[in-house]
Formats: sequence, C-alpha cells, structure tokens
Amino acid sequence: MLEKFLGNRFSVLYLIPFIIGSLATLSFHPFNIVIINFLIFPIFFYLLVYINKKSKGIYRKKPFKTNFFFFGLSFGFGFYLSGISWITNSLTFDETFKFLIPIALILIPLFLSLFVGLTTLLIGPFMQFNFLSLIIFSGGIAFSDYLRSKILTGFPWNLWAYSTTWFNEILQILNLIGLFPYNLLVITIFTVPAIFFFKIKTVKKILSTFFAFLTIFCLYLYGNYIVNNNKRLNNYSDKIFFKIISPNFDLKYGLTEKEIRERFTKLVRYSDPDKNRKTIFIWPEGVFSGYSYREILQFKELISNNFSNKHLIIFGTNKFDQETGNFFNSMLIVDNNLKILQSYNKRKLVPFGEFLPFEDLLSKLGLKKITEGYGSYIRGEENKNLIIDGLNILPLICYEIIFTDLIQGSNENTNLIINISEDGWFGQSIGPDQHFSKSIFRAIENNTFLLRSTNRGVSAIIDNKGNIIKQLNRNEAGNIEFEVPLIKSNKIKNDLIFFGLLITYLSIFFIYRKKYAK
Repeated sequence: MLEKFLGNRFSVLYLIPFIIGSLATLSFHPFNIVIINFLIFPIFFYLLVYINKKSKGIYRKKPFKTNFFFFGLSFGFGFYLSGISWITNSLTFDETFKFLIPIALILIPLFLSLFVGLTTLLIGPFMQFNFLSLIIFSGGIAFSDYLRSKILTGFPWNLWAYSTTWFNEILQILNLIGLFPYNLLVITIFTVPAIFFFKIKTVKKILSTFFAFLTIFCLYLYGNYIVNNNKRLNNYSDKIFFKIISPNFDLKYGLTEKEIRERFTKLVRYSDPDKNRKTIFIWPEGVFSGYSYREILQFKELISNNFSNKHLIIFGTNKFDQETGNFFNSMLIVDNNLKILQSYNKRKLVPFGEFLPFEDLLSKLGLKKITEGYGSYIRGEENKNLIIDGLNILPLICYEIIFTDLIQGSNENTNLIINISEDGWFGQSIGPDQHFSKSIFRAIENNTFLLRSTNRGVSAIIDNKGNIIKQLNRNEAGNIEFEVPLIKSNKIKNDLIFFGLLITYLSIFFIYRKKYAK
C-alpha cells in the first residue's frame, strides 16, 4: 500500500510535502507543538532520499533534478501558506487593496518557497540513508533560512529555531552562539530520528539518538545553571521605573482631530502619571495614525497638564524632515512639553507596507504603500541607540524585532531594548502571537531587558534571560509597570559562528564522502 502510494509522482512531489509543510506551523507559537518537528523532518529527509532513488526510474519523465526542486517548493509553499497567511489581513483595511489578497496569499509564500526549492535542488542528488546526508540536509536547510533572512530586505520569520520559544533553559545558548548557529543545531536535532531509516546496526541507531538527546539535556543543564545563577534583580543599583501602555485602539484610517484628542486622553488615563515619581512611559507605534509629529504638537497641553518634568514619554509617530521633504517612521523620546529629546528612524521598512519597491514604476500602475498618507517612508540610515539620562536604549520599531542583525550592530553599551509596534494589522490571526515570540530571543541574545508596547498585540516586560515578568495580552487595554535594572549587553557575532559551523559540516561531508561512496 505504502509503496503504491509513494509510486504516485504527484503524491510524493506535491501532496505529501505540502501537507507536512503545512503541519509544521503547529510547532510555532501559539500552538507550540514542537514535538511534531521530530516527525516532519525525518519524513522530509526520507522522501528526498526516496526521490533520489526513484528519479532514474518511475520519476524519469522529466529531468530528475526538477523533482527535487518541486518537492522543496511544495514543502515551502505549505509551510509559508499556513504560517504567514495573516499577511493578507493588512490588505483588508483599504478597499483599494482587497483585490490583491488572493495574489499576496499565493505569491508571497511562493516566493519564500523558492529558497527551500533551490536548497532541495542542490542537496537532493547527494541524499542517501547515511550520516553524511543528514549533515548536508541540516546544513542546507539552515543555510536556506539564512539566505531568506538576508536577501533583499530579508524576512527571518519563523526560522525553525523559533519553534522552541518556550524552552527557556535551552534558549540560553543563544547568548553564546546566536540565532543562526542555534537554528542549525535545532534543525540537526529535529532530523536525527531519520537514522532509523538507515541500514546500520540497531546499536548505532540507539547511540545516535542517545547523543542527540544528550545534547538537548546538556543545553538544558547549561541554561538551567544560567537562569538560576542570574543576578537577583534587587542587586542592581541602576534601575528606572517604566510604564508600558497598551491602548487597544482600533486600526483606523483618516483620524479626525477630535479622534486624536480622544486617543491622547485615553493614553493619559492609561498612563496614570504620578507627577512626583520619575517615570518613563512607553506608548506603542501607530496610535496617531496619519498624523506627523508636527501635527500632534497642537495637543501639547494634554501632556503638559498631566505629566511633570520627572517624566519622559517614548512613542511612535511619523516625522517630517523639512530639509529633504522625507517622511520617517520614528520612535521619539519627548519631555512633558512634547519636546523631542532623542529620535530614531526605522531602518527595516516593510515592503509594500511602508515603502513601495520600484515606486516610480509601480505607482504609475496605481499601486501605493498600505500605510496611510505620504509617499514611501525613507529608511533610517543611522545605526544608533537612544541615549538619555544614563540610559542606553536599542530601539526597534514593529517588525524590526525579528532581525537579530540589529542586535549585533547595536551599541556595545546597550542596557535596554524597547520595541513598539502596531499589531492591529494582523487582526485576530496568529500573527501577533508569532510576532511576540521573537522578543524573547532578542532579550536573551543581547542579555538585556526588553520592554514591548503594542496596540492590539502582546505588550510585555521580558528579562535578560527571556522570562516574561509581566504582560498585557492581545486586545487588553491598560498598563504594566516595573522598575527595570540596567544590565550591560553581552552579544556575539553569530554570523561568524554560523559560517564556522557550516564550513565544519561541509568539510565532514566532503572528507568522508568517498568513504561512504565505497
């Protein structure tokens, strides 16, 4: 029965990989069924070997290498279609974009699937039931994830490492090796059960499985030691009192002056400022949709009447540069008179969301960016932190939180990460949950506290070991407060470590390939 099913070219090359790719989404937040990857990766591996064996026979109707490409493409399409379909929700807020929903639903997952398809095309002819194939398979998939994270603007969403988000002790290795090496390690471990397909002695299969789980156990022991020996929060003398506000506003275009005033009033109420206590308030991105900083200055009295000179406010808004005529998506630190003390312009802009690629051409076709007002935002060029009152902040706006590169390139004296976001674009999909899970990784990688303020997403205070101290759930309005210790960052150059590991994998493969070929 199985042989007959696998003899069906359509099932093997398209149906099965699409199904297992779709199911892989269940391993990520909010489902967190990570154990499913110990089944999906061995099946993925097995089918690649099967296709390699059969391509000279029953699959010989086309040049056999195309079999590998379409197999990987099908897996990737299932994975991305199920995992990031929430992207299309952002197209529902403007009638002019709704016709793009089916196009985006197909083309975005299909484009991302190319990375998987090209990977299986390259490694497929080398696939056999042996350890070298397991090595080249793991390295190939990990390198595919790396390229996806870098090419064009990059989209490192749902790397396989993120399926382990809630295994806090195991995640502590991130601060030693970084995201991409950890992703390679995770993929390798997920694939280990494939050894039960190998024609080797049972003892070797058991020993290999044992060493895989021993690796997991060692990671756990190391992480448990790090977490339990983390300095007590009370031991830090440098602390700053923060209030994170989550207003739960509707995502709405064309806000009137009255509506903006109402939003200001609610933000003040949720902030509940104590004029005598030194406090930094964090408001999310997007609360003043369509209004630039210059335009919201007219509401200054609402701030000056309720906040004191002991207060600072961090929030997101659009900022206009009079000299260049450019608009930026910015994070501002202002005083109680709305005077800008520090500012940061977003560097990782969302394609089609915040800027229109090939704008001169595509604008003639009637296309525009999804976000309201102006033309395309301009990318911030400065790789700088926000430094004020002894506080060294790494600012991350919205989906910048998914880029570990911004952690690596930050100021060496970073002692806090602040992420503001408008998650209303995701609607009631799994998008906000997936978005939030990335924050835990950034806190551990940098060994600093991370403060996250969102609208219609998860707002939270995360400590330097990835523990969630406090949080406001999706669609929950209010504030959370905490006296945050300022811990100096400790980050690594994970790209160098990743390529070191990748070269090691390749070296093992080529050194022992002839031996296995015999």
